[in-house]
Amino acid sequence: MKYAVLAALALSLGAAQAQAQPAVIYDMGGKFDKSFNEAAYVGAERWKKETGKPYLEFEIANEAQREQAMRRMADKSASPIIGVGFGQGSTMEKVAKDFPKLQFAIIDSVVKLPNVESVVFKEQEGSFLVGMMAALASKSGKVGFIGGMDIPLIRKFACGYEQGAKYANPKTEVASNMTGTTPAAWNDPTRGSELAKAQFAKGVDVVFAAAGGTGVGVYQASKDAGKLAIGVDSNQNHLHPGTMLTSMVKRVDEAVYRLSKKTSPGVTVLGLKEGGVDYALDQHNAKLVSPEMKKKVDAAKADIIAGKIKVADYMADNACKY
Repeated sequence: MKYAVLAALALSLGAAQAQAQPAVIYDMGGKFDKSFNEAAYVGAERWKKETGKPYLEFEIANEAQREQAMRRMADKSASPIIGVGFGQGSTMEKVAKDFPKLQFAIIDSVVKLPNVESVVFKEQEGSFLVGMMAALASKSGKVGFIGGMDIPLIRKFACGYEQGAKYANPKTEVASNMTGTTPAAWNDPTRGSELAKAQFAKGVDVVFAAAGGTGVGVYQASKDAGKLAIGVDSNQNHLHPGTMLTSMVKRVDEAVYRLSKKTSPGVTVLGLKEGGVDYALDQHNAKLVSPEMKKKVDAAKADIIAGKIKVADYMADNACKY
C-alpha cells in the first residue's frame, strides 16, 4: 500500500511538472529574426537558465501551422502556452477554450478568456522618442518609416514615430512604406532594402524599420548609403555600429520571461512608465546621440510618463489616418 501511494504521488508530481513546462510558439519571420521573435526567445532562454528546466517551442512557417502547433503543446499539457504575435490571437481563442485547465498567454493581441493573459505594449510611446531622435539627427529634414505587414499594430509604430518627429521639428517630412499585406512581409530583407533605397533617393537620411526580419535589409541599405537607421523590438544597435542611431526597444523578452514563471488572466499594458518600451543607448550608438539630443528625448520621456505629453494611439484615437 505504501509503495502504491508513493507511485501515485510520483505520477501526480510528474503530471504537475509537465503542466508547468512552458511552451513558446514563435510567429512568422523565424526565431532568429534579430527582432520580435528573437526577443521572445531571449526571454524563454533566461527562464531556462534561471530554473534549469526545459521549455517547448515551435516556429511557425505558415499560417496553417498555428492551430496545429498550439493544440500539440496543449496535448502535451504545456502551461503556459505563449503565443508570440497578434496573428495567434484567433487560434488561441479557440484552443484555450478547449483546454480550460491550462494557462495561455498572447503577446500583441487581446484574448478575453479566464485562462489567458494578454500582453500589449504602448508602441506609440517608444516610437515617439525614436521619431524625435530621427528628426534631431536628420540633416535633410526628411525621415522615413518602413513597416512589415500592413496592419493597425504597425501603423501604431508609424503614428508614434511621426508624432515624435514633428514634436522635435514641426517641419520634418515623414515618408512611410509598408512591405506587404501578408505574413511574408516580416521576412523579406530584399524588399526592405529596395524600399529604403527608394526613400533615400527622395532625400530621407534616417529610417526606422518596424518590420521583423525585413529590417535587416533596411539596415544594410542604410549602411551602404551612409544613412542612419533605427532598429526595433530588440536592441539592434550592434548590427551596424555607426549606422544605427538607436533602437525602439519593446521588452518582449521581459514579458516572455515573466509569463514563463506565472500568468495572470486579464490584459497587461506595458508602456514607458512600466519599462515596456524605450530607446536604446549603448556603446554602439553613443557617438551618434549628442548630449543635447539625449536631454531633449529624456525630457519628453519624463513628460509622457507624467502625462504632460499625450501620444496618440493609432488603434484607439483615430490618429495619423493615412
